[in-house]
Amino acid sequence: MLIQVLTHGTDECFPRQNAKEVIELLDDRKRRILAAVVDSYIVTGEPVGSKAIAALPDIRVSPATIRNDMAMLEQLGYLEQPHTSAGRIPTYSGYRLYIDELMNAKTLSDEDKRLLDSYLDVDVPTADALIESASKALAELTNCATVVKNVAPKFSVITKVEVIPTGRRMYVLLMVTSSGNIKNKVCRLEFDLTNEQMEFFSKYMAENLQGVSIDELDENTIEQLVAAMGTYMVTLAPLLQGVCELAEGFRENEIRVEGEKNLLARQDINTEQIVRFFENKNEVVKNMLDDSFGDLQVLFGEDGGFIIENSSMIVSKIKKDGRTAGSLGVIGPMRLDYAKVIPYIEYLTDRITNLISDNNEDDEK
Repeated sequence: MLIQVLTHGTDECFPRQNAKEVIELLDDRKRRILAAVVDSYIVTGEPVGSKAIAALPDIRVSPATIRNDMAMLEQLGYLEQPHTSAGRIPTYSGYRLYIDELMNAKTLSDEDKRLLDSYLDVDVPTADALIESASKALAELTNCATVVKNVAPKFSVITKVEVIPTGRRMYVLLMVTSSGNIKNKVCRLEFDLTNEQMEFFSKYMAENLQGVSIDELDENTIEQLVAAMGTYMVTLAPLLQGVCELAEGFRENEIRVEGEKNLLARQDINTEQIVRFFENKNEVVKNMLDDSFGDLQVLFGEDGGFIIENSSMIVSKIKKDGRTAGSLGVIGPMRLDYAKVIPYIEYLTDRITNLISDNNEDDEK
């Protein structure tokens, strides 16, 4: 499991270049104690004391020994003590080490997989539809918010453009791409189009736009197409502008969030920061879901402009033809059940990757 964990780093007691030396100071017992503290804190949200750890069956040492080990873990920057008389809680570094090396990730059963599969909209195997259904599934199963960035249309070409009359001077433009994604736009014209004009438009679109990349369809291209329409230029130019706007919609790569209410209902995350994140989600998240990151990344706190303190975001890539086709993730509290949520995300993103790849092979056939 390749996971890239990013943290704010303000709690670090040791320079990053000494991280390997610091980790080598942790023997097996200290690692098991750290894992036990993180597991307990994730479940209870309360500081964990030495007696609670000593009661665990795989920790066969006295509470005094555990206290010494917890003090060492605190000095190393993996635990902290919120109050003098309280137990310890994990720091960002503690969570990082836990996720990278210590947690026992849940192995999904066949029943788990069937449950996750039941949420996917496999009848419409486009990247958009599959990612949206997976996003809703994760929001429901984790009781957190989910974040989606779909970039698949960026790599698509136009396969069809149609104009459909829907009423007096009202027309719907329909654009279909090679990835199976569909967008439409209602256009209100100043006059009704004749059958001849609509037939010309459909034929003109097929000859000039079929097979053209979404990225290539910009204002300059549209202007050239309008100029080449001759006598139809005045009547059909508004429809061509609508086609340009549809292509722009495919390129937006809008960030979508599901389950906002789940996040707002939590008592352990600042509500004002959540609201600010929702208001600026496109700007905040777009740079965090960059192709330079690994297949799965975990971010804490204020990483890279992530403005919700005491929170975490787990994001996994979805690929098509070896290129990133989107991202799917969960936003929740820092004491998220990573051992459960990470396998969920990995399974869903792998399934979507396979489904849209299989669908692409079918299209080619």
